[in-house]
Amino acid sequence: MQKNMTLSIFTVVGSPLCVASGDGQKVYERLSAALKEGRCVILSFHNISTLTSAFLNAAVGQLYGKFSEEQIRALLKVQDMQPDDLALLKRVVETAKQYFKDPDRFNQTLRDTLGDDDAA
Repeated sequence: MQKNMTLSIFTVVGSPLCVASGDGQKVYERLSAALKEGRCVILSFHNISTLTSAFLNAAVGQLYGKFSEEQIRALLKVQDMQPDDLALLKRVVETAKQYFKDPDRFNQTLRDTLGDDDAA
């Protein structure tokens, strides 16, 4: 079996527009299967013109709920990403790590921040 693989976002999504979480889910399923097998994945953003946090949360962010940060760092690499998209990916990853570290606390902080408290 091939140990390393390149996963083309453009091929999986079929478009240069990566905006829907459903399309991100397709990428996640392929990434998750490869990482579970211990395969190194190069995630290629070649030909991608538009990228949203919703897509990246589904594609990459939820990996942090299934795999350790060490596993992801060792097995997942990205290439062909624009600098602003790379910054967006870093924000998504940091948020995912915080969330999966303590989901209940994260959700409570979010509720507090949004002022969703009935006690006041």
